[in-house]
Amino acid sequence: METLLSKHWHHLPSDEVAVLLESDDTKGLDRFEVTHRQQHFGSNQLTLKQGKSPLVLFLLQFHQPLVYILLAAVVITFVLQEWVDSGVIFGVVLVNAIIGYIQESKALKAMEALAHTMEGSATVVRAGKKERIAALELVPGDLVLLQSGDKVPADLRLLRSRELQIDESALTGESVPVQKQPEQLSLETILADRSNMAYSSTLVTYGTGAGIVVATGNNTELGHINTLLINAEALATPFTRKINHFSRILLWVILGLAGLAFLAGWMHGEPLLDSFMAAVALAVGAIPEGLPAAMTIMLAIGVNKMAHRHAIIRKMPAVETLGSTTVICSDKTGTLTQNQMTVQEVYADGKHYEISGTGYAPIGDIYLEGSVIDLSFHPVLLECLKTGLLCNDSRLFQKNDTQWSIEGDPTEVALISVAIKGGLSQNTLEYMLPRIDTLPFESQHQYMATLHAVNKEASIIYLKGSVESVLARCDKHCSSDSEMELLDRDRIHREVEAMAAKGLRVLAFARKKRLTPNQSISHADVAEGLCFLGLQAMMDPPRREAIAAIKTCQKAGIQVKMITGDHIVTAAAIARQIGLDGIANKNLDHFAINGHMLSNLSDQELIAIAQKIAVFARVAPEQKLRLVEALQAKGHVVAMTGDGVNDAPALKQADIGVAMGVAGTEVAKEAADMVLTDDNFATIEAAVEEGRTVFDNLIKFITWTLPTNIGEGLLILVAVFLGLTLPITPVQILWINMTTAILLGLMLAFERKEPGIMTRPPRHPGAPVLTRELGFRIGLVSLMLLIGAFGFFEWALWHGKSIETARTMAVNMFVFGELFYLFNCRSLRHSMFKIGVFSNYWLLLGVTTMVLLQILFTYSPSMNVLFGSAPLEVIEWTFILSGGLVIYSVVGTEKWLRCRTEGCKGS
Repeated sequence: METLLSKHWHHLPSDEVAVLLESDDTKGLDRFEVTHRQQHFGSNQLTLKQGKSPLVLFLLQFHQPLVYILLAAVVITFVLQEWVDSGVIFGVVLVNAIIGYIQESKALKAMEALAHTMEGSATVVRAGKKERIAALELVPGDLVLLQSGDKVPADLRLLRSRELQIDESALTGESVPVQKQPEQLSLETILADRSNMAYSSTLVTYGTGAGIVVATGNNTELGHINTLLINAEALATPFTRKINHFSRILLWVILGLAGLAFLAGWMHGEPLLDSFMAAVALAVGAIPEGLPAAMTIMLAIGVNKMAHRHAIIRKMPAVETLGSTTVICSDKTGTLTQNQMTVQEVYADGKHYEISGTGYAPIGDIYLEGSVIDLSFHPVLLECLKTGLLCNDSRLFQKNDTQWSIEGDPTEVALISVAIKGGLSQNTLEYMLPRIDTLPFESQHQYMATLHAVNKEASIIYLKGSVESVLARCDKHCSSDSEMELLDRDRIHREVEAMAAKGLRVLAFARKKRLTPNQSISHADVAEGLCFLGLQAMMDPPRREAIAAIKTCQKAGIQVKMITGDHIVTAAAIARQIGLDGIANKNLDHFAINGHMLSNLSDQELIAIAQKIAVFARVAPEQKLRLVEALQAKGHVVAMTGDGVNDAPALKQADIGVAMGVAGTEVAKEAADMVLTDDNFATIEAAVEEGRTVFDNLIKFITWTLPTNIGEGLLILVAVFLGLTLPITPVQILWINMTTAILLGLMLAFERKEPGIMTRPPRHPGAPVLTRELGFRIGLVSLMLLIGAFGFFEWALWHGKSIETARTMAVNMFVFGELFYLFNCRSLRHSMFKIGVFSNYWLLLGVTTMVLLQILFTYSPSMNVLFGSAPLEVIEWTFILSGGLVIYSVVGTEKWLRCRTEGCKGS
């Protein structure tokens, strides 16, 4: 029995399936056999990966190099009995740990949400009796009955079906319900085309059926996805990886310099305690205490901005990752398209009609050769549209002035919409031609027919369906001149082929007049003798805003790829309309590939072609995961969109997973980093733009803050090597670092996006956090801060000033040097006059507050006692402000010269 569970059930005849599973296709399993199998196979539920305990998960948040540095600062300031500073730094560490813990805990809910999708009940036949049981109790071999509204409780091989339709979009990505039938299929049939199977957690939308359970729990297709989801690697963001690497280097540099300072002091004959305090001062000065808080706050601001642009960020680092994205893998239905079927072309009476307007809203016109038509002068077109309206079980309702809602099949609703555009009314026609009887759509017949009363003596049959089934029943072609025109099947097939090449779904329409008032209709009545009316071709049209967004992404150097459950021809046609990369070539093989082709590629072959192909159609869940991994293997930062259960593993594996908020499943949302509240690709483009802005501002902050830390460390190191008194104390260093980080540096988070931000190429994933250009600038400013602070300290002592006054000058040189440098960091390439002096009011507020605090630091008696500061005279302030102005001028000149030599376009 165990080996049978891996069989290709879709390839076996239905009667053979029951025999292999030792079951009965009418009576089901016996009671004792059910008990035996429950003990053997266990419950029909997914098993969850054993996770870490909450305590371990929380403690792991401290396992980061940058956090080690901050914890060291906590210990040092605690030893120095600086309770406030110690508490503030520890508070920053604790808040970061709590945020990280919450984010990781939420991510783990994806597996739990997936497990819950299998909960529910099922109708089974056991020992010949029909009963309702919990889905958890199902075993392989159980006979399950399905009807409209049911959730499929396990993987079933269908034995019988009547008009059965199942919505498999969450599993396969197919945009419309799938017609099911029990006939045997070929071995190579892919998951999305297995019409004789019903898969766990999909939804029955219409009809009835019966199937035998072939897989439960972890052995189902859903269980397979669960395994992929558990094993998918949750990657750190590019910026997080770089910051961790940067932090590890910084950790060893700080420890090395602190040890060097201690050794130098000891060799100069200083007391061990004084040498230790010098080492502590250097370590405290070099630690960028404000960096984690700044990162968290800047990301939080980005989260808030994105929420206003219909993007909900579930994991804060995803904000920055968006700015690094090099490839966006997007679902088609509802994201790149409107998820509303729309008739775009009609062929009737040998003429081609074009339809304007998109979506279900019946707003638009019918055109012939560029001119709007009057339907009354086109009788065959009128009859074709009337057939689509009357041979129809769906409804279109207007909710308000701008919104329309549907009831029924999207394809049928599209027929209603185009008929209303032509001036027809469904209610009026149904009153004039009341329906007498119906032949509902069945997969084996591929058509639907309705019988309508014309008067007491005559009736008429309207029929719609696939081109093949309708043409087989027609022997003439309706025309405005004569109904007896011979049917040119070859011409119609050419028309159908031309429409299908555009990705249009084509339906054929016909009628048959009867001179009898019969009250019923049978399949024999429509077997022959019908008059062909025409073709209606429809598709789910692309979103206009998505087309513009794709162009913007391509200008920004971001590849956009379509991954869909739809057929390759439909997908390629939409891809051409929205302008995906490489679509100019008409050869499908050059830009599109389907799931069957993918399954035949090795990993190396897939890696080689993944970035060249723009369209991936009819792909299975594991293939989506492989695609993401293949692109990442090429060094790409991948954003993946999805809405179904089948998308969850790829969403988790991607550098940033983007779930659909409207049509998305809870499993997809829990596995994603970001949720779109409007399911619109244009929102992704807006989020990428916001992500680039956040990254820019983070780099601005790092470029701004590091000179303070490096300058302070160098100042201590120079003093120790020269055997001089420390120009600034550890407590004063903490004052500089914490106040300037909060009141000055954090204000850079409110800088607006710079011009041309979406015309830059994406940052290379392997590029360092800081470029050589910025490294040079950081070194230059660090050196100027060192010279200014050390020079003013020595000048004060030379002129007989107290040590407190000298240190106060050094502290203010750092603060005001950073303040003037802050205006240079508002843009890393342009001057503040180009981006707008008053465009960041928060920065001006922070600068004003910082100036007031420094006045208190300098002149308040309590602050003088607490921090060892002293009042300054006007001449001393003149030196300090002049030093800050020099820093601003030198950096401004350096930026201007670099722009002259390298150019500043696009940034």
